[in-house]
Amino acid sequence: MPEFLSIGEPLVVFAAENEDQPLAKAETFKKYVAGAELNVCLGLSKLQHVVHYVSRLGRDPFGDFIVTSIQKNHIKTDYVSSTDKYKTGFYFKNKVSTGDPDTFYFRKDSAASHFDAAKISKIDFSNLKVIHLTGIFAALSPENMKALLEIENFANNRQIMITFDPNLRPALWKNQSTMIRTTNRLAANATIVMPGVNEAEILMGSRDPKTIADFYLKGKKTQAVVIKMGAKGAYFQDVKGNSGFVPGFKVTEVIDTVGAGDGFAVGFIHGILNDYSLKKSIGIANAIGAMAVTSEGDNDGYPDSKQLNEFLKANQ
Repeated sequence: MPEFLSIGEPLVVFAAENEDQPLAKAETFKKYVAGAELNVCLGLSKLQHVVHYVSRLGRDPFGDFIVTSIQKNHIKTDYVSSTDKYKTGFYFKNKVSTGDPDTFYFRKDSAASHFDAAKISKIDFSNLKVIHLTGIFAALSPENMKALLEIENFANNRQIMITFDPNLRPALWKNQSTMIRTTNRLAANATIVMPGVNEAEILMGSRDPKTIADFYLKGKKTQAVVIKMGAKGAYFQDVKGNSGFVPGFKVTEVIDTVGAGDGFAVGFIHGILNDYSLKKSIGIANAIGAMAVTSEGDNDGYPDSKQLNEFLKANQ
C-alpha cells in the first residue's frame, strides 16, 4: 500500500544542451519531466518507497509524456486526472557552466491550476505515513490552496506526518504579501517545515537559523524545523529543544542546481520513512541534494539505494 503522497503541478521541461547560451539562442533541447512535488515522488520511488501522486493534466502530448514517465517509474496515478479544457504546463531552461540556469515558464491557466478540491475527499489516507506539500501548488489558484488545506486537515486528523517546503515562486503569486501570508499559513499546519535560509528571510525576516526555527515552531502542528543552508548543510530544531547543524557534502562539479532542494526533501523523507533520527535523515537529505547537482535534468541525479549507500560510504 502507498506510504507516501504528494500533490503538485507536473511540467515538461526542455533543457538546453548548448552551454552558456541564452534561451533565445539555444537550438538543441532535451525533454524531461519536472515539477517540485513530482521530483520528490520520483526520488522516493527510486528508493523503493510506494508513492501516490495527485494532480491534473491536459489531454495533450505533454500530459501523455508525463503519465508515461510517472508510470514507468512505478508511481501510482490513481489520483491523476485529465481534462480537454486546459493544457499541461511546460518550461525551458538554459545550460550554464556556473550558477543557476535561467528558466521560462508556460503554465498560466494550466490544467493543474484548475484542480478540483472536492477530489481530496476521494483519497484513501489510511496507510499513508508522510504527505509532502509545497507552496507552489497553492500559488496556482484559490481552489488549489483550498485543496492543500483539505489535505492538511485530513492528515492532521489522522496523525499523518506533513512535510512542507515553501518552494517560493514569487512570479506565480499575486503579490509578495499574499505569498508570505499563505505560505506561512500552510507551514503552521505542517509537522515538519523545511525552508531554505533565503526563503525564510523573505517569509519571516531573518537569516539566523535559530530565529527561523523559533518562528516556525510556533505553528500549532509543527514538531520540527529543518533549515536548508545550501552547500553548507542544514540546521534543525524540534519542540523538545533538540537542535544541531548537519554539514553538507562537497561535489567536484556542479552541472545543474535545479532540483537540489527537492532532492534534499527526497533524502529527508526517505530517512523518516525508515524511522531514522532527524539528524540521520538530514544527513541523507544533504547527500541526495549534493548528488542532484551533478547531472542534467531536474531529477536525473537522484540515486537508487545502491548509489546512495555508495555515496555515503565514499564520503564518510
